[in-house]
Amino acid sequence: MSSPWSARTEVAPATSRLLIERAHEELLAGNTGDPRLADVRPLVRESWRRSLASDAAAEGLPRLDMTADELEAYRRAHPLAGVMEMVRSLLLPGSAEDSGVVVAVGDASGRLLWVEGDRGIRTLTGDMGFVAGADWAEASVGTSAPGTALALDRAVQIRQAEHFNRYVQPWSCTAAPVHDPETQRLLGVIDVTGGSEAVTPQAQLLVDATARAIESELLVGRLRSRAATPRRRATRPATRPHATLRVLGRDRALLETAGDAAASVVELSARHAEILLMLATHREGLSADALAELVYGEPAVDTLRPEMVRLRKVLEKRAPHLVPLSRPYRLPSELETDVQHVVSLLGRGAHRVALAAYPGAVLPESVAPGVDALRESVRATLRETLLTEAGVDVLLAYADTAEGSEDAEVLRLCLGMLPARSPRRAGLVARIEALG
Repeated sequence: MSSPWSARTEVAPATSRLLIERAHEELLAGNTGDPRLADVRPLVRESWRRSLASDAAAEGLPRLDMTADELEAYRRAHPLAGVMEMVRSLLLPGSAEDSGVVVAVGDASGRLLWVEGDRGIRTLTGDMGFVAGADWAEASVGTSAPGTALALDRAVQIRQAEHFNRYVQPWSCTAAPVHDPETQRLLGVIDVTGGSEAVTPQAQLLVDATARAIESELLVGRLRSRAATPRRRATRPATRPHATLRVLGRDRALLETAGDAAASVVELSARHAEILLMLATHREGLSADALAELVYGEPAVDTLRPEMVRLRKVLEKRAPHLVPLSRPYRLPSELETDVQHVVSLLGRGAHRVALAAYPGAVLPESVAPGVDALRESVRATLRETLLTEAGVDVLLAYADTAEGSEDAEVLRLCLGMLPARSPRRAGLVARIEALG
């Protein structure tokens, strides 16, 4: 089946890109009365002003505050989960991997739940955080088709420089909101992102038609379900405490907990951080000998046991749901880590966001063998993913970090990816020569 995006019709915007860019610069500089703003589409101009008022960063990255497991659970429970096959059949028929566009489905708050389509474009848009789990509301990233469509509750098209966030300005997009067919409340948004083919009149018709088809399918599904199943009283699920261990770029880990009670943060000793990190990483559990080897480098069980007693006392006061069990040593409930978050972002293609979420190595002063192995694994995963998948802007940002600054392979790859007349080439050449 041929792709509906194969005919890449060039659409001439009403206002030149250069004029829009200058108007955008004047707005950001506080010159809200600049006459060039009058030439920008009213829809875009008003969205820029809302973005500015909400402190959306002109070069910021979207929030990704859900773990991979949380995202998957949220998607399964979302009303649009059952219509994803319809979305794919209407917007990505045939070979989605080389369709030339990316199709995203988000919730009513602007969080993207599914991002599918052309493999190459997903790699590039992932660098700006256009990935599942990211918050693309206007208040987060400014003017964009999905966020602005939700803000206005209508279909919109946003072309390149009309985006508020400079990271997004290479792209164009069309989006339409999806409503509950009975209550008319917002359920989410459908978005198509790509080049000029994503903002043709045909694109808007197709995205609009897809949103209406989804609403019809939801209504039909509900009617069938009601006919087959008696109504049951809804029960409110219990809220499980959520905990995160932060170990990147710090020697004294932070344990953050949140739930029905007030949130809390406790700084752990170096040894307690090492033990908790090993238990969080080995969720199946560890024997006393194995845990001692990972922490001390030898089967020092007699040293480990009193340390476990002290750790349990700390957790009983601050996070009782994490008090370790024995035989084998294991955590009774899930403990997320900022390490897992970074690796998950890399897996979702959010390279720039992953790099921003990586302040440094895992417990850099720790000499525990298990921590050292994890530290090197995360470093290697970050480096290899960026070398093979990231765009030049992200790779240049990595080259400016402590870990990338003396990596000759990274610097040479950046040099090869930059245009011949880029002013950054001279600096890279000098750094490569200094490394010998």
